[in-house]
Amino acid sequence: MTDDTLDATTDATVDAPAGLRTAADLDLKPALEAVLMVVDEPATEEHLAKILERPRRQIADALRELADEYTVQGRGFELRYVAGGWRFYSRAEYAPAVEGFVLDGQQARLTQAALETLAVVAYRQPVSRSRVSAVRGVNCDGVMRTLLQRGLVEEAGTEPETGAILYVTTNYFLERMGLRGLDELPELAPFLPEAEAIEAETQEAVPSFDPDAPDPDDGPTSTMPDTTTTDI
Repeated sequence: MTDDTLDATTDATVDAPAGLRTAADLDLKPALEAVLMVVDEPATEEHLAKILERPRRQIADALRELADEYTVQGRGFELRYVAGGWRFYSRAEYAPAVEGFVLDGQQARLTQAALETLAVVAYRQPVSRSRVSAVRGVNCDGVMRTLLQRGLVEEAGTEPETGAILYVTTNYFLERMGLRGLDELPELAPFLPEAEAIEAETQEAVPSFDPDAPDPDDGPTSTMPDTTTTDI
């Protein structure tokens, strides 16, 4: 093979169309940025390593370096490790700009009833609807349906004693709360009633209130709007 042939082969490799290059041929940090720009949930290091054909440790080191670089540069976004994976988030100090552009006063919010129900599930999970209702003192069926539809809670088997469906929070809940795991929840559990204290009111078949009664905090049954809202 002549020198001219070698030069031509080298040039063809360097200038190969993007469609003919493999993920392993790409610069790692720009490739990570490109992938993370299109994810709709936090991407795990294992998944990124598989996609980009690199060792997991190399991926983890590059992600942390990128996160540090964005912080040092004072960028309007940050790369955060949340709910077991990595994802881009707008930086908190620029929230007013983001809210003004994206939300424009039309953000879907959780009512106080939904927030209370979500808190009970988060701290008592896995938990049945009747136990949540016993803690709140009102029927929570409608609110639980809302949380299920929002993807903040999910079913997780049944209670052995009663057969009641149990509920837990989801990875989406962790993502929205900015938590790596449930162990990062604020220390609020001591302020909730102990299970033994409400045992008499938590039997699935014999609730201490009318299970068909509407939740006064849920739905259009009230003529007054619920003005206590929180973004989730």
